[in-house]
Amino acid sequence: MSVRRARVARRIAAAAAYGGGGAGLLGGAALGLLLTEVALAKRVVGGHQDTPPHADGRYGSGFVHRLGRPPLLLGVLGDSTAAGQGVHRPRQTPGALLASGLAAVAERPVDLRTVALSGAQSFDLERQVTQILSDPDRNPDVCVIMIGANDVTHRMPAARSVRLLSEAVRRLRDAGCEVVVGTCPDLGTIEPVYQPLRWLARRLSRQLAAAQTIGVLEAGGRTVSLGDLLGPEFAANPRELFGPDNYHPSAEGYATAAMAVLPTLCAALGLWPEDERPDAARREGILPVARAAAEAAAEGGTEVTPTARGRWALLKHRKRRRLPAHTEAVVNHFRARTGRSL
Repeated sequence: MSVRRARVARRIAAAAAYGGGGAGLLGGAALGLLLTEVALAKRVVGGHQDTPPHADGRYGSGFVHRLGRPPLLLGVLGDSTAAGQGVHRPRQTPGALLASGLAAVAERPVDLRTVALSGAQSFDLERQVTQILSDPDRNPDVCVIMIGANDVTHRMPAARSVRLLSEAVRRLRDAGCEVVVGTCPDLGTIEPVYQPLRWLARRLSRQLAAAQTIGVLEAGGRTVSLGDLLGPEFAANPRELFGPDNYHPSAEGYATAAMAVLPTLCAALGLWPEDERPDAARREGILPVARAAAEAAAEGGTEVTPTARGRWALLKHRKRRRLPAHTEAVVNHFRARTGRSL
């Protein structure tokens, strides 16, 4: 299955690189069935239209005078998941969780700036990147992008979706920002969605996530897969990990996603213990990019990082590694919310 998914992801990424719109991955009959199921699902899913809480500001202020270094600037781009739709307290948003964790690991303040927009598709990333780079005197040190779900539900051609994301990552990298992308989540986990839409949504989500990884790596970024991470856990605990609209994550759900992204975020800034030797016992390895992308799409929390070896990538499972001793507060924070260790 991973070989087939790798082949599809490679085809989508190639179409994105050469400006193609991307052929549909479903036949006409299947697409008609999908649209019918979507219409039925919309009667059950959603309806929670509250504005995400405003979480921008400074985190880790206690570190201001400790080392005398300026705050890091963290930018968050993407859709409603990046914005924190579905929770009511700023500290529960993924941006706040990541900024707090990053401040603890770096032992310096972190300024959070969120330009993510609920309902955004990948074509909105151009505007968001322009907005996050609007201050010529201060570009973000690192940006996190979460995008893709709305591309799937609005039937955006996968190649176009990947091309738009790749262009955004490239602009940020050219501006000196490190970039971590949380790839398309598994839409097959949405509780009120039934078969055959559930199977089709999962298939399309994973295909897009794998293709996103290829495009992001070629643009100089790193990815963390969110799909399967949210899949089994959300399916097993829908009342805890989904919010009131049965679509967006709850506070516990966002903490689960942030727990997976934080180690890669820190590694991108050189704040994580680096060991580039993959551990075969942990199913890590240096693989062809397309294969690494396909395997990551099937297992949430998996990081894919470019290597100096051209079309090869490093597949890692950082979320299970131990944090340095001085970040115990971060461990306790995430463990309290998720019941799991980093």
